[in-house]
Amino acid sequence: MFDPTAFENIKVVIEGEIYDRDLSGEILVIDRNDWINTAKLSRKYEITFCLPGDEHLGVSATMTLVAGLENLSAELMDLEHAQHLAGCIVVIHFSLSHRNESSLYEKIQIVLEDIWGPSRAIEQIAQIHALGDSSQVNNKASISFNRLVYENQIDDLAEMIDYMIQSLVNLKVSLS
Repeated sequence: MFDPTAFENIKVVIEGEIYDRDLSGEILVIDRNDWINTAKLSRKYEITFCLPGDEHLGVSATMTLVAGLENLSAELMDLEHAQHLAGCIVVIHFSLSHRNESSLYEKIQIVLEDIWGPSRAIEQIAQIHALGDSSQVNNKASISFNRLVYENQIDDLAEMIDYMIQSLVNLKVSLS
């Protein structure tokens, strides 16, 4: 019998948790992508949601899972010395549309550090329309954990969804 990979198991649990919250009305799933790169033998899964009623505000959260060939082979070949690679990378993204003011970037940073902790790698990348209205930006704030996540940490990932929802609530308040 086929034993699903850690990536697949984590993906199924996260997807179930997020869709349960969507069905209960707590959040609204607005996008989902599941990619397989056959050239590099890698997988990438993303699921994006926002707070109900906020679909047009430009504030959303995305959880991304990534597993490469080294992660898959460590698991499938069951090599003792490679078991530390049998997991996936998790990154949390927040997409925000707001005025191009340094005070707003600082507020966003504070909100995310308060929820996720100051030791997390938080990066904000803003895009502007060069020939358009440069007073508005599309900001992608990313939180990386700089390590692999393993199957035995699935409960922690489910808890991250709570942090993502709280982040959306607090970001919405800080941007208004």
